[in-house]
Amino acid sequence: MITEIAMLTIDPDNAAAFEAAVAEATPVFLAAEGCHGMMLERVVEDPARYRLIVQWETIEHHMVTFRESPAFQIWRGLAGPFFAGPPVVEHSALVARHF
Repeated sequence: MITEIAMLTIDPDNAAAFEAAVAEATPVFLAAEGCHGMMLERVVEDPARYRLIVQWETIEHHMVTFRESPAFQIWRGLAGPFFAGPPVVEHSALVARHF
């Protein structure tokens, strides 16, 4: 399992509309091949920053299958207008769960 963490910056005055746009995009991720979950977190110390966290079966499911699909364009069409800058995306793989 691969975790995508996208750091997103938006204008905090548009937070409610942005969060609604991400909620509207939920079916896009739900239908995406290899996607096992999606959540949005807001950074407490900086209300302009969010983390979109998506669980993918493989990195290829995110970077190829999803990113090259019409679904990605739908996602970007919904959430992209709120981005104050380009998202910063990282992928991680769990190596241990200690608790």
